[in-house]
Order: sequence, then structure tokens, then C-alpha cells
Amino acid sequence: MLRLLKSALLTLSVVASTVPISVNAASTPMQLAKTAADELQDAALALKSAEKSKDRISALSLTVHAYEKGLRAVRESLRAATIREQVLRLELASQRDQISQLLGVLQTMERASTPLLMIHPAGPIGTARSGMVMSEVTPMLQARAEEIRLQLQELVGLSDLQKNAEKELVGGLSGAQNARVALAKAISERTELPLRFAADPVRVQILADNSETLDFFANGLTDIPLEGIPEEQTSFLASKGRLTLPTDGALLRAFYESDAAGIKRPGILITARPLSLVTSPMPATIRFAGAFLDYGKVIILEPEPGFLIVLAGLNQIYGEFGQIVNTGDPIGLLGGKQPAAQDFLIEASEGGGTIGQESLYIEVRNNGKPVDPATWFAINNI
Repeated sequence: MLRLLKSALLTLSVVASTVPISVNAASTPMQLAKTAADELQDAALALKSAEKSKDRISALSLTVHAYEKGLRAVRESLRAATIREQVLRLELASQRDQISQLLGVLQTMERASTPLLMIHPAGPIGTARSGMVMSEVTPMLQARAEEIRLQLQELVGLSDLQKNAEKELVGGLSGAQNARVALAKAISERTELPLRFAADPVRVQILADNSETLDFFANGLTDIPLEGIPEEQTSFLASKGRLTLPTDGALLRAFYESDAAGIKRPGILITARPLSLVTSPMPATIRFAGAFLDYGKVIILEPEPGFLIVLAGLNQIYGEFGQIVNTGDPIGLLGGKQPAAQDFLIEASEGGGTIGQESLYIEVRNNGKPVDPATWFAINNI
């Protein structure tokens, strides 16, 4: 028996030194799941209170963002849980033989009485030594068994986390869609936005209809003056490098970087989730809002005379020519389909799935010439 205990102890010591046991690692996905649940709950409460808000559009915009943030948190918690579950299963699988040996030793120790385990054929001295070894070995074996128990308990917790996440996703996706519908309705009913008027508004549409490139159209807009200047105008130059991106996403293509077809464009491309809300990065006048060539729906903002911000690839536009929008005002939605809860689960378990990515193309122009938007927007923060 002593030889068996020593062998088991040696084997477990080797395993412990080569395979890390991170029992507390489960706190990360669990904390992410708790954060996600709290954020979705806050978003649901915000949606209810938005209907009573004096500024419903601003409140609903914040609600849509809250749902988007909550759904991102759910995705992160699901992904973290999946990765942690895979690590635990690999650890346990790699230790299958050692765990079986440990269980055999513990079962033998449980069946035999303590005096019997310490009896040694070498007599009293051997028995004394056996007792000393047992007093050291037993706590170590028990500690190792406790580690394995905690790992198995963690697996059960991760499984429950994923089941609960599916319910949260169903509610969150439904709430996000309701918030978008309410926002679109509120925008269609608004009448308080100030307007600036073009000296010849028909000329803008004629220019759009006859422009063969976005570059030509954007340059032509600078030749069509607007009447009046907003009372409070934030300096665009003073905001350089600090503008928040119009939608939460990731940089896909940089300024004048070639795409798959080898085409270089004087702007950047941001990828984001389907139906992401697009907002104005700063106070500006809408110089154009509508479909243009193969860019999808385009909105062009003038933050101050001489500068234009071109946003292309929208599916819906909130706003019209001449309206003055403030920082954070909703100006459109990206396209795509509303994903189902199952799509998120597939994405988390397989690292991919049916949830596609939409893109927003951004240009910044100074006196008709394109400049790198990365120097204006806080790209490093996405």
C-alpha cells in the first residue's frame, strides 16, 4: 500500500507541475455573464422610461446603444465560457489515468482502517515511518481530489451559464428590435430640428443624379452654399483625433488601402454588427441624405464650412437635407438581418456562424481634398 501511495503521489506531482490548475479562472466568464445580464436589464428599464422622456430620441438612442453593449457582453461571456470549458475538458482528459489511480487509492484508504494502513512488515520502526508518510500523503491526496471536484463543479456552472445566456439573448434581441422601431417612429415624428437652406436646393439633387463618382459629388457640394450658420458651432479642427466613431466597430481597411479587388479609396472602412446604430460624431449640417451609386445610402455632414464627413453604406437614414444634428444624434442604421439567439451560440462554440458583418465607409474632406479619417477619429479606442 505504501508503494502504491508513493506512486500515486509521484504521478500527481508530475501532473501538477506540467498541467496548470486554474480553479479561479471561472470567475472571468461568470463575471462577464453577470455584467451582461445587468446591462441587458438596464437596457430594458431604459426602454420603458424612454417613452416618458422629454427627449425621446436621445433616450431611445441611448437605449439602442445599451442593448448593443449588453449583447456584446453576452457574446463575450459565451465565448469566454466556451474557451474555459474546452480548457477544463482537455485538462481532465489528459489526467484521466491519474484521476483513476487517485480514485482507486482514495477508495482503498476509505475501506481500510487507519491502523491497518499503517502496519508495516518491517516492525515498529517501519510502522512509524509508514504513519509519518501517511500523515503527509493523505492531505495532499485530499487536496488534489478537491481540485478535481472544483473543476467538475466549474464545468457544471459553465454549462448553466450557457443555458441562461440563451434566454438573455432572446430577450435582449427582442428588446433591441423594439428600441430600434421606437427610435425610427420618434425620428419620423420630430419637428424640432433646426434647418439651413441651400440657395438652390434643386441643384443638389441634380448634382447627385449626374455625378459619376463620390469624389465629384462631394467636391460639387462645396460649391453650393448654405444660408445661415448655426448659433453654436463646435470647432472641427479642435476635435481632431478625439471624434468618436459613428458606430461601434473595428477598422477593416485603412486610408487608401487596397481592397480584395485592388481598389484604393480615400477613406476608411469600419465593420460592425448588423443593424448597428450610426450617430453623428459632432454637431453638423446634413448636406446630403440618400442613395448614391453603389455606395448604398449616403449621408454627408458639414461640421463647419470647408469640411465634409461622408458616411456611406447605410441601410436606413434618419435625417434630411439641411437639418442640423448634434453629437450623438442618430442618423442611420447599418443593414443586415436580425440574428437569432442560436446564431450567437454557434458563433461562441465554433468561433464563427451565420452572423455576418456590415460595413460603414467614412471619408473626411477638407476643401474638397480627402484626408485620413484616422487622424480625426479615435481609431485606437475601437
